[in-house]
Parts: sequence; structure tokens; C-alpha cells
Amino acid sequence: MRNIIFLSLALTAISGCAVLDRLKPASEAPAAAEPGAAAPAPVMGAGATATALDTTTEAQKQAALAAPAASGERSLGKVAVSLGSPAEPGIWLRSSLVSAPGKGRVLTASGQSVAVDLLPGQGAAQLSLPAYVALGLSLTALPEVTVFAN
Repeated sequence: MRNIIFLSLALTAISGCAVLDRLKPASEAPAAAEPGAAAPAPVMGAGATATALDTTTEAQKQAALAAPAASGERSLGKVAVSLGSPAEPGIWLRSSLVSAPGKGRVLTASGQSVAVDLLPGQGAAQLSLPAYVALGLSLTALPEVTVFAN
């Protein structure tokens, strides 16, 4: 019993050390950002920003954001999406709603739309980094989108 109590106290003390690192006097805290200063770009692993990882050209982005076709689309349904692999180039959606590769678009609840390559997938739906950026989505968001196939 004595060993269990001693072990519990030791583990509690050790876990408290990590908290002490975060406790700094106000004089050591970083200065607040100046009004009007630009916020830093979101960081994605080893110092690379979302912008740096986005390999799509300006022409590809403009084509993806162009007005959708007026006819010929069919709704595949709604799905919550997560950020796909930033290393995989292109503007795409991978989802179990898609049975064969093709062209389509996704529409957010706010009305933002982007043309995408539709890819079949299993499990959770994934949306490419350039599509997230084009739609103005937070990289940590799990938005629900409506998927349309051409």
C-alpha cells in the first residue's frame, strides 16, 4: 500500500513539471500583436505553410472557382470532409459517395463552391489542401459539403 501511495505522489509531481514550463511571468510573455499586423500563415509540419504546400497554379485555381455548369450535374449527397494529404497535388475530393473517378464540385453551407476531381474512397471523406484554401475553410475544420458530379 505504501508503494502505491509513493508511486502516485511521484507521478503527480512529475506530471506537474510540464505545467511549470508554461508558467512564465508577464514580463517574459511575448508582446501582443500590433493592431493591423497580419496573422502568420497556418503552419503544417516542419515549418511549411499551407501556401507553400499548395502546388496548384493560379490558372487551376481560377478554373476551379469559375461558375459551375448550369445543367448536367447530379447531387451525390452531403458529407463531412477532413483535410486530405497536403503532399497530394490537385484540387480533389475523395469520398465513398464517388464510385468512379470523374469531375464535379463541392458546395459549402455558406454557398462557396469549387470544381474538383472526384475520386472514389473508403471511410472518411477528404478534401485537398488547395480546395480547402479556395473555399476559405479553416484547415482544422470538418465542414459538411454537398457533392455534385458532372
